[in-house]
Amino acid sequence: MKTKEKISYSEAVAEIESILQKIEEGKLDVDELAEKVSRVTDLLKTCQDKLHLTEQKIDKILDKE
Repeated sequence: MKTKEKISYSEAVAEIESILQKIEEGKLDVDELAEKVSRVTDLLKTCQDKLHLTEQKIDKILDKE
């Protein structure tokens, strides 16, 4: 697994989708489920951080024009 600093937004979304599919299909035991829910939480935080940073950059560019 990549750390949140090194994973791209697209990779994070793909991993979230993969984990959600496994949950929906019931392919995880209880121990795996807890681990994967924690991982999804971390990935969602990474995505939110990246979106926020992108929004700030866009706002900065638009303010310069």
